[in-house]
Amino acid sequence: MNNILLQDGSIAPKQVDRTWPLFRLAFRPFFLFGALFSLVSLAAWLGLLSGKVTLSVHGGPLWWHMHEMLFGFVGAIVVGFLLSAVQTWTRLPSIKGVPLFLLFLLWLAARVLLWLPDLISPWTIAAIDLLFFPAAALVLARLVVKAKLWRNIIFIPLLAAMTLANATMHYAAATQRLDLASSSATAMVLLVTLLMCMMGGRVFPMFTANGTQTPRVQPIAWLERAAIISMLLVVISQLGSFALPTWLSATLLFVTAGIHFIRVFRWRIWVTFKTPLVWPLHVSYWCIPIGLTLLGIAELTDWITRSQAIHSLTVGAMGIMILAMIARVSLGHTGRAIQVGRLMNGAFLILTAAFLVRVFGNFAFSDYSHIFKAATALWVLAYGCFFVLYLPILTRPRIDGQPG
Repeated sequence: MNNILLQDGSIAPKQVDRTWPLFRLAFRPFFLFGALFSLVSLAAWLGLLSGKVTLSVHGGPLWWHMHEMLFGFVGAIVVGFLLSAVQTWTRLPSIKGVPLFLLFLLWLAARVLLWLPDLISPWTIAAIDLLFFPAAALVLARLVVKAKLWRNIIFIPLLAAMTLANATMHYAAATQRLDLASSSATAMVLLVTLLMCMMGGRVFPMFTANGTQTPRVQPIAWLERAAIISMLLVVISQLGSFALPTWLSATLLFVTAGIHFIRVFRWRIWVTFKTPLVWPLHVSYWCIPIGLTLLGIAELTDWITRSQAIHSLTVGAMGIMILAMIARVSLGHTGRAIQVGRLMNGAFLILTAAFLVRVFGNFAFSDYSHIFKAATALWVLAYGCFFVLYLPILTRPRIDGQPG
């Protein structure tokens, strides 16, 4: 930071940011408590399934599990990432302090109220929960429009679509339509997958080049466009009102998977295996075409279940990518070196094992409960490592004295 000279020639003292470090930038509270919430909610879901937990939750256990892992956990990470990244994109200060605390409180209030469905009306709970994405979109839109970075305006309609999926899911809970809840959850899964495809193309080749000290893979324009357009078509085709014939839907899924296989193969995963903060990003992206392929197979046969395909995108693509990104972003935005030790590298390996167990475990084990328990335990262990290691990082000021 440059020194400021006063009229008498003296150097002005540096301004001290008195904001509590946890609320100096959005990634701090949402990454930390989003990770914590994921392991708490999964442990609760396991208890609900086994009958060891008898707590009444809004929408019923299955609805609550789908909603909270997607709109609670993933939603927190998406907002934390976007509202932190927009400061880098625009070079304008993003939300912090009391406004950030209130936004976090809005997210937290919805999580708590969904545990207490008898406290207030279900429509009030839904309204509180539905405010989160629009509030974040307003913050994001203000900075993007002010900086005239129209390339990033795409995230506003994406957050609006996530809000619509959330509203539909709440309507499904009110009308007790589990089929509608499932399709709404699938829509959210695919919207987040679209977001991962967009962000992956922007930053993964750069992260790979910087982390491995190898030449950066240059994008192929038609391939990049095809990757996003095909994924957008998958999102639309999987919505109930735009349902395609089975053979056509499966074909679209296979073609989209093929495009993303080519895309991620070009990024050269084999050069990343010795770089802990890079290889999990590649593994997570490989889970996208794998998941799309499994979805296509599930459309045509019962050899693969739709649940296996969806969990390839959730546990594999989202779970691993989120853990790698929040570990990386948290270091960079707190002034630390972009390096992790053996424990976090172990956490990435553990989460990869959770993906393999959850998606392919039924080929080795006949008891589904064992598969779910093992995958849940592995997730809790991996994200527990992040929470313990990053608690002091995310609750303390930047080590270089800079704001954020």
